Amino acid sequence: MADSLASRVRALPFEVRQYLLITGNYWAFTLTDGALRMLVVLHFHQLGYSPLEVAMLFLFYEAFGVVTNLVGGWLGARLGLNRTMNLGLGLQILALAMLLVPATALSVPWVMTAQALSGVAKDLNKMSAKSAVRVLVPGDSVGAGSALYRWVAILTGSKNALKGAGFFLGGALLALIGFRAAVLVMALMLCGVLVLSLWRLTADLGRQTRKPKFREVFSSSRAVNVLSAARLCLFASRDVWFVVALPVFLFEQHGWSHWTVGGLLAIWVIGYGGVQTQAPRLTGLVKGGARGVTVFWALALAGLPALLALLPLAEVGALVTGLLAFGVLFAVNSSWHSYLIVHYARADGVSMDVGFYYMANAMGRLAGTLLSGWVYQTHGLAACLWISAALVVASALMALALPREARA
Repeated sequence: MADSLASRVRALPFEVRQYLLITGNYWAFTLTDGALRMLVVLHFHQLGYSPLEVAMLFLFYEAFGVVTNLVGGWLGARLGLNRTMNLGLGLQILALAMLLVPATALSVPWVMTAQALSGVAKDLNKMSAKSAVRVLVPGDSVGAGSALYRWVAILTGSKNALKGAGFFLGGALLALIGFRAAVLVMALMLCGVLVLSLWRLTADLGRQTRKPKFREVFSSSRAVNVLSAARLCLFASRDVWFVVALPVFLFEQHGWSHWTVGGLLAIWVIGYGGVQTQAPRLTGLVKGGARGVTVFWALALAGLPALLALLPLAEVGALVTGLLAFGVLFAVNSSWHSYLIVHYARADGVSMDVGFYYMANAMGRLAGTLLSGWVYQTHGLAACLWISAALVVASALMALALPREARA
């Protein structure tokens, strides 16, 4: 059975085998990343940290992602995407190892430093995976029928489904074996993935023939810059309620257990990832160019958090239903954005354009994370939802500046 499977894999085209390896690498990393986030949120809140203090633990995680995407795109163009992907895996293992110290040594600065390494690792890994798809799949015209769009949607959607599974895994491991044992298990798993990646991932993937200068990481493309600004607002609109406010609200106000909170967030992200894989079908239902499709789906999303803010939040069933609906529309927006950036990116130097774009993505997550802790602590979940709605509207307005392209 194993020999038959191995022979079938060897018979696949080189590009497909590399795509599968990159996707598997990305999946394993994402599983541990989601689990670690849930472990940190629930474990440190259980230790008595306030919502704002929990949010601060992720400050370096998000802030270092901003820098990493800029530098990582440049490194990918100079060294090859295989090396930046493996570097991300190694840094994540180091970040997990830092959290294996005795509980008395887990001070806020120490955890923030470990989270900083994890943020660098995550963005190196993501930038490498998304850029590699652009290298392996030829570019084509913009639209729902694009082969590039389908490959990006599969990679992004499956990654987010695994991240959702990671949320559940983190809550379950915390309840079953405790914080330190859970971190150790994840570190050992990633060590095995890193060995496989070093052995099988091709050298020089995505490396430019010339050595790009660092100033070239700042994109000169109007389309890339506008899309990056829209992405910043889009991801801030999610994280302002999702990262800290929602799990703490359910834990404090409704008495949900770690299992239940982790399970809900897992279902949300798994469903979100599943919808992303179908985004080419959904966006194909809307007529118009890239600009029209982007604005339409952003405006469709904006009304949901505003509606939820008007509802009584004590009705947890209505809240959860609304947030699941938010996840569906957010997934379509996110997948369409992810496709557009690899479509707009330069064929020679794709990692730098993708890195610049995900720098904006990281800035949005950073802003959303800090707002999630601060706004929830001072004004509650409803205020987080109002801010979410305003940020989505801002993303739609920015998308009006995208170039008008004919659909395929």
